[in-house]
Amino acid sequence: MLTTRFVDGAPNWMDLGTPDLEGATAFYTALLGWDYEAGGPETGGYGMFMLNGKTVGGAMTVTEEQAKTSWSVYFQSSDVDATAQAVEKAGGTVAFTPMDVLEYGRMGGFTDRAGAYFGIWQPKQNPGLGVVDEPGSLCWAELYTPDVPAAAAFYDAVLGWETVQMPYPGGGGAYTVIRTAGGGEETSFGGLVPLDAVPVRAAAGPHWLPYIEVDDCDATVAAVERLGGKLTLEPLEMKGVGTFANVADPYGAAFAVIKSAETPAA
Repeated sequence: MLTTRFVDGAPNWMDLGTPDLEGATAFYTALLGWDYEAGGPETGGYGMFMLNGKTVGGAMTVTEEQAKTSWSVYFQSSDVDATAQAVEKAGGTVAFTPMDVLEYGRMGGFTDRAGAYFGIWQPKQNPGLGVVDEPGSLCWAELYTPDVPAAAAFYDAVLGWETVQMPYPGGGGAYTVIRTAGGGEETSFGGLVPLDAVPVRAAAGPHWLPYIEVDDCDATVAAVERLGGKLTLEPLEMKGVGTFANVADPYGAAFAVIKSAETPAA
């Protein structure tokens, strides 16, 4: 599970790049109860989504020429420059070189061997997300990739991740769960999924997909459509996991929503 006690390799940030920041802000505010705090000139207009006073992500305006409308997932590193070297050594690319973000931290953008983009956040004054694993916040992250073993090897070399195979309920294969180095089952935070397993995800090419916890998956999907977004994968219920769906905001940024299954009482 995700926690704000971040360690190297764990997801510690996510942000939205959108061509219409005002419209996107209105969408997520209505959908998830977020507030938006606009950034000043010193941040280049980069602002923060907040939930009950805690940061749940960032947002900025991007043009079609700059980047595709999307959510990006970031992982913690205590040395983003060393991580950049590890990315290149492992066969990935540096999308933008590490840079300081005022006194808040240091960041870099990268693509893995298959071309999936991800970010690295080296915290200083800003430790990362203020809340995770609660309704309205990041709770899981999936990588859709054409070669799961190759992706596992890449991220192991870059971030020290460990993977474990979890059989699907009722059989029919297994899901590749990812964990931080040496952390054990409780540090599981995401999964690696074959790109061709979900047609709508395959159409997007290799990418990371953030999951946001919600109180009611079906009600959230209905709200997405009412607010001008799109349902891209019908709600599915999986025993022991919960009910989840894939959606996109009105400008095409994809994400998943999930009502997680209740953890059995000890």
